[in-house]
Amino acid sequence: MKSGPARARKNRTVVKWGLLGLTLLTVSSANGTKQEHVKTALPVAAGRIPVKPFLFAKDVISTGDYERGGTFTPDAKTFYFTKRAPNGYFSAICVSAFQNGKWGTPKIASFSGQYYDQDPLVSPDGSMLFFTSRRPVNGRQREDSDIWFVQRKSVGWSEPENLGSPVNSDANEGYASVTTDRTLYFHSSRMGGKGNFDIYRSRLVDGKYTEPENLGDIINTAAAEAQPFIASDESYLVFLSVGRPDEVIGDGNRYVRGDLYVSLRRDGVWTTARHLGSEINTAAAELCPFVSLDGKFLFFTSERGFVTTLPKKRLSLQEMNSGLGSALNGLGNIYQIDIAALGVH
Repeated sequence: MKSGPARARKNRTVVKWGLLGLTLLTVSSANGTKQEHVKTALPVAAGRIPVKPFLFAKDVISTGDYERGGTFTPDAKTFYFTKRAPNGYFSAICVSAFQNGKWGTPKIASFSGQYYDQDPLVSPDGSMLFFTSRRPVNGRQREDSDIWFVQRKSVGWSEPENLGSPVNSDANEGYASVTTDRTLYFHSSRMGGKGNFDIYRSRLVDGKYTEPENLGDIINTAAAEAQPFIASDESYLVFLSVGRPDEVIGDGNRYVRGDLYVSLRRDGVWTTARHLGSEINTAAAELCPFVSLDGKFLFFTSERGFVTTLPKKRLSLQEMNSGLGSALNGLGNIYQIDIAALGVH
């Protein structure tokens, strides 16, 4: 094997954008063949690992509007996410397709756009998409949110269906995430919980979901636990908690926003949830976690921005307007980071 300058002449590395980020192509001039190594969504040079979260699809998906959550189809070519009106007056599920080397301008998903819909999550096999909605049930308007789903057809999705009881109740249910065997994890404010919101699990038996079980004291506390993302093999759980003692709060502002936590499942038992640290959790709100289907990247929503904490100097109107007009204006954006940040492997 040759080394040094001789070897350098034999190979070259070409960097281009792939489905979720950079694709690194190593081309060998010795035999004219090409070896492709995909580094999903890695906006850095070859061999480097991002140690800080970065915006996903900046100015296309992550913009100056409020975006949150998201989910990929198994081929990673389609991305569904939530776009919300200011102050939460309306919320719709949007979709973007990866074409010609970039993410396309989003549009409203075929099953959304009229009712308050949010938090889509695709099943690992891509056959179903679950989402949270306040749309009417049997013609009756609901004030609480329920879990709905659509099923993949030969072209597009089916009409939305309410998941029904025992998963949905008269309280709020949402953020449905499923394993390979369709075990359902979700949050609910139903009676009998330990906090305002708790995380529950329901098994699929003979085609029907069983009575949900509260995940218990290891996961749920007197604080609010919500928005669970479950690994497809049920080996770890990432979730939002609001009001835990280790929540990051800056500048003495006691307004509770919420941070992200992870728990591992070992021999059928959940480990004590671990705070994901200051690179992921900030003085702003962090929420809506999900992991790419290839298991390589954690995505989450953050409301961090140019005024997440008090400015170090007096701002001018020009600086204020510039910040408010940017993607980092404090509304929600979608971030990603290498799965190593979770410490689950």
